[in-house]
Amino acid sequence: MTQREVTDTDNTTWTCVQAYGTLSNGNAEKAAEMTEDTNGDVTVVCTPSGGAQTVRLQLPKDWMEQTPDEELVAKISGGQGQQQPAQN
Repeated sequence: MTQREVTDTDNTTWTCVQAYGTLSNGNAEKAAEMTEDTNGDVTVVCTPSGGAQTVRLQLPKDWMEQTPDEELVAKISGGQGQQQPAQN
C-alpha cells in the first residue's frame, strides 16, 4: 500500500492513502476506477496521528505525485468539520 505523510501547522501528522489502496494491485485499480468521479478525482482517506478525526478527500488521480504537501494540508484542513457523522 502506497501512502503519503504530511504534517500540518498544529504538528499533526496525517497519513493519506487512496481508498481501497490495501487491496491487491489489480483489485485496487478496479476499485479506484469504480470510485473515480466524473471529474477524474479519487477518494483519499487521511488519518491523523493525534485526536483529530479522519478526513476523506476527493483528489486528482495523480495526487500522490502532483499535489504539493502544502496543498494537501490545506485540503485536509478544509475537509475537517465537513465530515458526515457516522451512521449506526
